[in-house]
Amino acid sequence: MYLKYFSLFVLSTICISCSSQKTTKKVDTSKKPNVLIIFPDQLRRYSAGFWSEAPYNVHVKGKPDPVVTPNIDGLAKNGIVFTSAISNFPLCSPYRGMLMSGRYPEQNGIWNNCKVGRNHSLKDDITTIPDLFLAAGYNTSYFGKCHWLKNEPLFDKNGNYVGTKKAPGGHHVNKYDTYVPSDKRHGIEYFYQALKDEHFNPRIYSNDPDAIEGKKDGELHLPKMFSAKNEAEKIISYLHNKKFRDPNKPFCMIWSMNPPHNPWDDENTDMESLHQHYDTDKFPQIDKQLVVRKNADIDVANYARHYYANVTSADKYIGQVLTELKKTGQLDNTIVIFSSDHGEMLGSHGLTGKNVVELESLAIPFIVHWPKGVQAGISDILMSVPDVLPTVMGLAGLEKEIPKDIEGTNYAPLLTEPLKTDLKKPEAALIMLGNSRGVQTDRYTFCVQENKRPWHKKKATSVTAVFFYDNEKDPYQLNQILPEEQPEVAEKLLHTLGELLKKTNDPWYQNKTYQEIIPYK
Repeated sequence: MYLKYFSLFVLSTICISCSSQKTTKKVDTSKKPNVLIIFPDQLRRYSAGFWSEAPYNVHVKGKPDPVVTPNIDGLAKNGIVFTSAISNFPLCSPYRGMLMSGRYPEQNGIWNNCKVGRNHSLKDDITTIPDLFLAAGYNTSYFGKCHWLKNEPLFDKNGNYVGTKKAPGGHHVNKYDTYVPSDKRHGIEYFYQALKDEHFNPRIYSNDPDAIEGKKDGELHLPKMFSAKNEAEKIISYLHNKKFRDPNKPFCMIWSMNPPHNPWDDENTDMESLHQHYDTDKFPQIDKQLVVRKNADIDVANYARHYYANVTSADKYIGQVLTELKKTGQLDNTIVIFSSDHGEMLGSHGLTGKNVVELESLAIPFIVHWPKGVQAGISDILMSVPDVLPTVMGLAGLEKEIPKDIEGTNYAPLLTEPLKTDLKKPEAALIMLGNSRGVQTDRYTFCVQENKRPWHKKKATSVTAVFFYDNEKDPYQLNQILPEEQPEVAEKLLHTLGELLKKTNDPWYQNKTYQEIIPYK
């Protein structure tokens, strides 16, 4: 019934017009594992060297990138590699809202990139990963890019936070990201924020004067150093910092690196890495030896050397932090979560960036490395971003402290004791963009797309495209399948979409948007 009306709808393009409770329970943390969550910005799933090797290569959809990442490879080979993790909303701020809160956009407050002129902002009255681990007796810290707060003109002309729009305030420090003041940090004890997409000129704010040449929290610091290198140095220093750290407590640290995010040019690239691994002596041209995806436009992907160089550079500085943890005897009992906020198209389908439903944008790396707690292997769990919070809490033994209103699922039992749990793997994950909704399964990517750009504020009036990809038969997603071509598959995916929209309290469900197509219940 739905498919019959649905096909007519597409052909004719008909127009249609909580607060979580924070735990205060005392928990014995003397033997609790540390937690380190690392996510470089815009790192696509297959931009890592280990994907070219057995047993991982048989799980690659298409071909992996020819990148050099020895430290990420080490995490993979000694941890659990997820083959199907996705960024449900492949955009910086929406990802961060879901990661921090374990909740989907309607519940966490972020439906688009936080930018001047927009009101999107992580809600103050919800708990986050740092909130929960702080309450559980952990030291908490955050390094790098935040991008989860409404951007307001609360700075003086020199970039110092004054907290008012009146003079000397009234200025923005950056068009996109903004400084997060202490009352908006959600349980972060040690704060070292880097903003602006200039890899050798990050804007730094910190509550540690020693880390910013004696400046106060809210005063702008410009270290003039490659951001990943700078953050690695500060993280290593923090690990030995008794002023901010209790050595008898475990730590929960989030490291949000900016590379390999654009710009991709000489001024924003670790050129030593480029010359060593990706220069013309190894790859004379940007061709299929360097840009290996069959669906990629070589001319569009003319920044491949710079992208890969910053991936390799990010790997280098991740390695420095991991080495320090190993030297101090902490690595084996540190839960390292390695992932990314979204992918990068790199010329695939003639596109750059993210914010589309194709796999190069959706597919993200996800590795759990914890030698003391999990056995190395491969997992096909379709991991969604809101699942990270409950899963890492479950791994840390804090499953009883997970708030009841968290929307993600704790998959820790499937990682630690898979034979002793009846927990089932998810069959589908919700996909969201500013102009579409969809479903990702182990085989299909399904999309209902509206007649607007993802970032436009105007309301859509109709559906312009409904399609899906068969990622098993078509790993490069070269052929969009229309619902009438495979009606049984399409109908099942539509039902799944309706269920997921309801489950996540999505505005499409609230308003029964396109109910002629989507079977809401």
